[in-house]
Amino acid sequence: MENFKIDVDADGIALVTFDVPGRSMNTLTSGVMAEIPQVVERIKTDDAIKGAVLTSGKTSGFCAGADLGDMAAGMLTGGSLQDAYDAGWKLNGALRALETCGKPVAAAINGLALGGGLELTLACHYRVVGDSPKIQLGLPEIKVGLFPGGGGTQRLTRLVGVQAAMMAMSEGKSFRPNDAKGAGIVHEVVPAGTEVEAAKAWIKGGGKAQQPWDDKSFKLPGGGPYHPAGIQNFLVGNAMLRKQSYGNYPAVVNLMKAVYEGVQVPMDAALRIETRYFIKTLMTPQAQGMIRSLFLSKQELDKGAVRPKDVPQSDPKKVTVLGAGMMGAGIAYVNAMAGIQTILIDRDQESADKGKAHVEDLLKKRLSRGQLTQDKYDALLASVIATTDYDHIKGSDLVIEAVFENREIKADVTRRAEAQLTPGAVFGSNTSTLPITGLAEASVRPEDFIGIHFFSPVDKMMLVEIIMGAKTGQAALAKALDYVMKIKKTPIVVQDGRGFYTSRCFGTYVAEGLAMLEEGYAPALIDNIGRMTGMPRGPLEMHDDVALDLSVKIAKQTAEDLGDAYVPLPGWKIVKTMVEDLGRYGRKNGKGFYDYDTKPKTLWKGLSDLAPVTINDSTPEMVEDQKRRLIFRQAVEVARCWEEGVIDDPREADVGAILAWGFAPWTGGPITYIDQMGAKAFVEQADAYAAKYGERFSPPQLLRDMAAKGETFYGRFTGQKAAA
Repeated sequence: MENFKIDVDADGIALVTFDVPGRSMNTLTSGVMAEIPQVVERIKTDDAIKGAVLTSGKTSGFCAGADLGDMAAGMLTGGSLQDAYDAGWKLNGALRALETCGKPVAAAINGLALGGGLELTLACHYRVVGDSPKIQLGLPEIKVGLFPGGGGTQRLTRLVGVQAAMMAMSEGKSFRPNDAKGAGIVHEVVPAGTEVEAAKAWIKGGGKAQQPWDDKSFKLPGGGPYHPAGIQNFLVGNAMLRKQSYGNYPAVVNLMKAVYEGVQVPMDAALRIETRYFIKTLMTPQAQGMIRSLFLSKQELDKGAVRPKDVPQSDPKKVTVLGAGMMGAGIAYVNAMAGIQTILIDRDQESADKGKAHVEDLLKKRLSRGQLTQDKYDALLASVIATTDYDHIKGSDLVIEAVFENREIKADVTRRAEAQLTPGAVFGSNTSTLPITGLAEASVRPEDFIGIHFFSPVDKMMLVEIIMGAKTGQAALAKALDYVMKIKKTPIVVQDGRGFYTSRCFGTYVAEGLAMLEEGYAPALIDNIGRMTGMPRGPLEMHDDVALDLSVKIAKQTAEDLGDAYVPLPGWKIVKTMVEDLGRYGRKNGKGFYDYDTKPKTLWKGLSDLAPVTINDSTPEMVEDQKRRLIFRQAVEVARCWEEGVIDDPREADVGAILAWGFAPWTGGPITYIDQMGAKAFVEQADAYAAKYGERFSPPQLLRDMAAKGETFYGRFTGQKAAA
C-alpha cells in the first residue's frame, strides 16, 4: 500500500499511518479508497493485531476530505446509475467493514479532519483529538452542493441526535477540539502530540470493539420521527431548512431525507439510503456547478493558475498601505497574519493610530479564542507601523493605495509614494470603480501600476480582483498574484474598464432592485425575491450596506467622465433624493432604505412617498419570473464583460462572482448558469426581458453567435487552452 503504513507494536496494537505521497494534505483519493478495504482486512485477519490506531503522517492535518475531482470523475463517467451507486458505495462499504471488524479501532486525530476525513474517524470506535487551535472538525460538504456521503449523515446523527446533527451538516459547521468533545463528536481531547499514546491507552484499557448503534439497546438521542419529541426536529427542521435554502439546493432536501429515512432502519440499510441520496445529489446541475466552481476552479486559482509562467517567483516581505480606514486597516491585518511587515500611512497620526487599533481589535479576537499565543500576538501587532511619514515606504516591495475614491487624492498619494520606491516595486490601487489606466497617468512607472481590489470586510472576504491597466506589465501582475496568494486570498485577473468586473456586475443587481422599486414593487417584495434567488441579501438591503452616498458619488464621477454618453440608472432620482435631500446614506449612518435604530431593522416608512407601491401581492409565477429577472440581469452583464475582454476565463468569472458579491452559489456562477441553461434558451429569455424592461437585458452578439453554434463558455475556453 502506498497511502497507509502499518506498524504493530509489542502490545499488538497496529499503528495505521495515513500519508498520501506527494501531497501536502491527506485527501480521500480513489487510490486511498481502494486501500481502505486492505487496511481493514489486515486488522481483521492478522492474529497478531489486537487493536488499531489510525493517525496521520502529515503535519498539515489528519484529512481534508474527499478529492472531489477524483471522486466526481469516478461517479460521473457516463455509466449507468448502478455504476455510479457502486462507485459511491465503495467508501461507505469500507468504513462499515472497519467498524464491524471485531477489533477495537481508535482514531488519533492530530490535525484538521473535514468531510470524508471526519467520516473516517466516525467509523472508529474511539476518537482522540489533539488540543490545538489549528484543528477543525466538521462536515462542510453542503458548501459545495453536496452532503456527507461516507456515513456522516447516519453516524453523526446517532451520536448527537437529529437536531444537532442537522444543524452541523446543513450549515457545514466546523468545531474546535473542545467544542467537538462537548457536542459528543469525539471522546477525548489531549495535549497536541500525545494523540497516539492516548488512543493506544484506550485500547490497552479494554476498549470496546462495537459502535453504540450496533448495540441492541441503542436509542437515538432525542428520538426519531415517531418519537413525540423527535418528530418536532423534522417538522420544524423542514421549515428552517426551507428558510435557509429557499429550495435552491437539492443537497439540503436530500440531506434531510437521508437522515429521516436512515434513522428508522439498521445501520447497513441506512448507509445504502445515504449513498442513494448522495448519488442523486451529485448528479444535479447545482452540485456539479458548485463542485467545479467552489472546489476545483477555486483550488486552481488559489495555486496560481493564471500567473505568468515565465516570471520568477517573488515573496513580498514589506508592504505599505496608504489610507488607514476600515479597508486599509483590514489589508494591514491580513498582511500581518501572513508575516508581512506593514507600514500603515494616513494624513494624520490620529487616523493612522485608529487604523492600527482596528488591527489590534482583530488580533485580540484571535488571542481570546486561543488561536494566537501572547508572544505571537505581540509580534504580529508590532509588525504594523502606523505613521504619516512617507519615508517609511523605502524598501517596500508593494504599495497598496486605499484612500478615497477621488482621482486627485489618488494621484497625489501615488506621486508621493512612488518617489520612495525602488525599481521593480509595484504600486497597487484598491479602487473599486475608477479605471486603472486613468489612475496610472499619475505614475512615472505605469508598467508597475496595477489594480488590487479588496472587498470589505477584508478579514472575511476571500477574493481579490487584480486589474490590468493598459500599460501594466507581466512582472507586476506576477508580483501582485504572489502577494495575494501569500495572504491566502483567491485572485482573479481582469482587464481595465469602468467598474472592472465585480463592481460593474454587482451594480446591476442593486440597480435592478431600484428599477423594480420605480415600477411600483413593494420594497419588502423586492428584497424577499432577491433573497429567494440565493443572493445573500435583497438588492435594497445590499444597497444600504455598500452606502447610498457612495452610489451617488460614483454616479456623478461616471456622468462627468462619460458626458453625453451617460445614461442614468432606473431609480437614480430616488437614491439622489434620499442622499442629498434627506441625509439617508445607508447602514453606515443608520438610515437608508431601512431604519437601523431598532433590531431587527425596519423598512423606512417614508420610502413609499418617493416610490409609491402599486404591486404589493405576489403569485408563485410572478416570484419565479422576478427571481429569474434578477439573475438574468447580472448574467447578461457578465456576458458583456466577456465580449469586451474584461474577463476571459470562466473559472475567474464564476468564482469571482460568487466570492465577490455573493452571486447565487447554487448556480455555480453566472457562466455556469448560462452554459447549463444553454445559450439558445438564455438568449430567448433575455430578449423577452429586453422587450419588457429595456435594452439593458439585450444579450451581446457573442451570446447570439454561441447560441447559433451551440457553444458553451467552458467549451470555448477548454478549446482555446488546448490550442495554446
